[in-house]
Amino acid sequence: MTSEAVRRVQSGSPWEESFGFARAVAAGDRVVVAGTTAFKGDVLYGEGDPYEQAKVAFATALDAVGEFGLGVESVIRTRVYLAHSRDVDAVGRAHKELFDAVRPVTTLLVVQGFIDSRVLVSVEIEAFRGQ
Repeated sequence: MTSEAVRRVQSGSPWEESFGFARAVAAGDRVVVAGTTAFKGDVLYGEGDPYEQAKVAFATALDAVGEFGLGVESVIRTRVYLAHSRDVDAVGRAHKELFDAVRPVTTLLVVQGFIDSRVLVSVEIEAFRGQ
């Protein structure tokens, strides 16, 4: 794959710079979005509320997909990482509100934790931009 076939976008997250990664990468017919939380800059939105954190995280991930001219209808996969199993229903509700009409394949995992202990949810999405 040539370098012209790959395009990367940044969201301005300080972690992108310090870790050396892109928010989203388009390669061929796919756009993949890195793990995304409810942080915007130094502000964590929805602190203590997994539903709100999921909504903000997915909105940020969808904004990254939007950089490639795609929307929610292009999403074919989501991955959701939770700090606590107790948050499954709240995060599932946020996911359903966004993706019910699209029905991407989804993986939900409970992890030991995140870099910042206030983060309850991290999401990844993958979109298809082919025909």
